[in-house]
Amino acid sequence: MGATGDDDFVFDEATGEWISAADAAAKTTAAPAASGAVEVRDSVGNLLADGDSVTLIKDLKVKGAGQTLKRGTVIRSIRLTGDDQEVDCRYEAIKGLVLRAEFLRKL
Repeated sequence: MGATGDDDFVFDEATGEWISAADAAAKTTAAPAASGAVEVRDSVGNLLADGDSVTLIKDLKVKGAGQTLKRGTVIRSIRLTGDDQEVDCRYEAIKGLVLRAEFLRKL
C-alpha cells in the first residue's frame, strides 16, 4: 500500500475542515508570529483588537446583575482575554462584564 491512504488527518477549527497532518504542520510553521496571539472574530468574521468598539447583535440577560443589555448597545474600548471567544468589556452599571464574541459586531 502506498502513502495515498495512510495520511493522518486533523480537524482545522479555523476553517472547519479536515486537513492532512502535513498541511496542518505547514500552516503552524507558516505563521510563527501568530503562535502566541489569539485571533478573536466577531459574529460576521471581523478581527477584533484591544480598544475596539462593538455593538450587540442580540438582547442579552446579564447573570447576577438582573439587567438586560439591549440589541444595538454600543460597548467601547473592549479588551481581549486570551480566549478566542470571550471579550472583557466595561459597561456603566455592570462591573466585570465578559461577553461572547459571537454576540458582537465591530463598529
